[in-house]
Amino acid sequence: MGSRAIHAPAGDGATVVTSQKVREGCEDDYQRWQERTNRAVRAFDGFEGTEMYPPGVGDERAWVVVFRFSRLDQLTAWLDSSERRELLAEARPLFDGTPTQEVLAGGAPPQAKEEAVTAVISHHVRPGREEDFARWQAKAFKAQAKYPGFMGNELFRPVEGIQDNWVVVFRFDTRQHLDDWLASDTRQRLLEEGERYFSGYDVHKVGSAFSGWFRFGAGADDTAPPNWKQAMSVVLGLYPTVMVLNLTVGRVLTDLRVPGYLSLFISNVLSVSILTWFMMPLVNRVFAFWLVPQRARSVRTHVAGAALVMLGWALCILIFGLTSG
Repeated sequence: MGSRAIHAPAGDGATVVTSQKVREGCEDDYQRWQERTNRAVRAFDGFEGTEMYPPGVGDERAWVVVFRFSRLDQLTAWLDSSERRELLAEARPLFDGTPTQEVLAGGAPPQAKEEAVTAVISHHVRPGREEDFARWQAKAFKAQAKYPGFMGNELFRPVEGIQDNWVVVFRFDTRQHLDDWLASDTRQRLLEEGERYFSGYDVHKVGSAFSGWFRFGAGADDTAPPNWKQAMSVVLGLYPTVMVLNLTVGRVLTDLRVPGYLSLFISNVLSVSILTWFMMPLVNRVFAFWLVPQRARSVRTHVAGAALVMLGWALCILIFGLTSG
């Protein structure tokens, strides 16, 4: 697996984004291998966290894994280590093709926040056309900013003597909005123009439905739980929040004859705020044994956690049924 190191204008952190297609039927073996890799990398100096994203629709079995380190030299020590080489050699039969990776030195790490989806695009710029490419990319950024859901972008220039590729990172609020931009006529026209400046490019998508609500601190436990666990947990925090607001604030707004559209907006603001800063942190702490992927490794744990969440649902329904009936 070749390493591409890119330098950003500011920031000391270093992030590597790997993309690997897993052979059909090898997904469970791959995830077990990735968990062992996560345990191995945690022992290296400067390691801050990792995130793993399963394939999305149309991603052709491509799994994306993000590792974050404090400094570039610390990340390089991991990439060049014998432990990593041995792990990659062991996993080779699981991969369909050669894995790719992008090393981003400095700048903001390409991690998804809330429901954001990030695209990491590596460009093979033609020799002597670097400044033309930079101007073309600035033009592309201006066009991109006009599209729905756009959240920001960043250009990572090459590091001399390490790798010549340029990497662009941009974020949209949903995968649909990202896909709309990637498939747009505007982008297609820009790509046709840009072919004068680069000979090829690779696109990787990074995103997770509720990842902004599932942060367990730095280290190996920084990986978001599977989507089905996230959904179950959000319902556990959301249902009592909405019910309490309906029985309190909702009645006050009704008595004050606040219009329905405004009442709904106020309720949404309050419910999302309570969920983000109170209920979800509480649910995360209570169910950490089940939500944190590095802790929930056995089928027994998966089943027990799911059963407890459903018990919590049942208790909430019973309580509100008795109090609001």
